[in-house]
Amino acid sequence: QVQLVESGGGLVQAGGSLRLSCAASGRTFSRYAMGWFRQAPGKEREFVTTISWSGGSTIYADSVKGRFTISRDDAKNTVYLEMNSLKPEDTAVYYCAAASRFLITKRAEVDYWGQGTQVTVSS
Repeated sequence: QVQLVESGGGLVQAGGSLRLSCAASGRTFSRYAMGWFRQAPGKEREFVTTISWSGGSTIYADSVKGRFTISRDDAKNTVYLEMNSLKPEDTAVYYCAAASRFLITKRAEVDYWGQGTQVTVSS
């Protein structure tokens, strides 16, 4: 079992930055691919980014490529999402995800979800 707890969300102006954290329980954190998804009001939850268990591979959605960076610290059982140049369309609840696979790009691939953290970008 893996429990995920996100933090770091909040309100920021367009062009600003936020850093989300996702703390994971369990001693097998290093064996899981980690990812971030987001869900805006009235929309489906969508893929944002993922990082492999080794940290050597990452994938980003086109909408965030060049602005967001995912990283992980296995010593702290934590995955991070650095978000820069934020836009109003980035407003959503951001969910941390874990899966016992190489990478995560689809909701159906996720084994564990966090509770989500709200990110609001004002124009």
